[in-house]
Amino acid sequence: MKKYLFLKDGFEIIKQACDIKIASFLYDYLTLKKEVCVSLFEKKYLAPSETAFGILGDIQCPETFSIYGDVAMDTLLKNLKNKIEDISKLKLYETYSYCRLYKNKDVLKKHKDRFSCEISTTLNLGGDLWPIYIESIDKKEVQISLKQGDMLVYRGNLLEHWREEFKGEACGQVFLHYNKKTKESLKNKFDGRPHLGMPDYFQGTVKHG
Repeated sequence: MKKYLFLKDGFEIIKQACDIKIASFLYDYLTLKKEVCVSLFEKKYLAPSETAFGILGDIQCPETFSIYGDVAMDTLLKNLKNKIEDISKLKLYETYSYCRLYKNKDVLKKHKDRFSCEISTTLNLGGDLWPIYIESIDKKEVQISLKQGDMLVYRGNLLEHWREEFKGEACGQVFLHYNKKTKESLKNKFDGRPHLGMPDYFQGTVKHG
């Protein structure tokens, strides 16, 4: 397999970035988290606007379980930062994690991400394989298949990326997002939250620096 140089193509593939046992644990955790979230909403223990336990659909993937800033996933965000810095040759601030448990027929339309996703990753936690497509800096369309524990590091706010219709039953992916360390990005550390692990409604409540 060709080794894509991060600074040349805008992305890099890291094989076994996460130990398979940890990835499997997090996949099971994500599956159970969805079950808990569904039960809490159905039994009306959570208000429809509550997001701390996850949501059952966002703009990109309606009716698909996802969660922002989960404590376990934000811990992974922190623990893998050194590895991402080694690959990108950049010093980074953690911004946030986001994960989804994709379902059959889900589609991820071609898009770029916001500033908090300047340096992004997608990590395969488990389930059925589902290729991701990315447009490299030289405008070449590349299809990438990640096995469990593999991770793609890419310029999330620069390169368009997408997934075609999912033919499998379930696929767990966690997205880990970072900013390059600059005076400007210091203000965006932790995506404006007081610290990692906080829900999305804490965005913008803290000004760093």
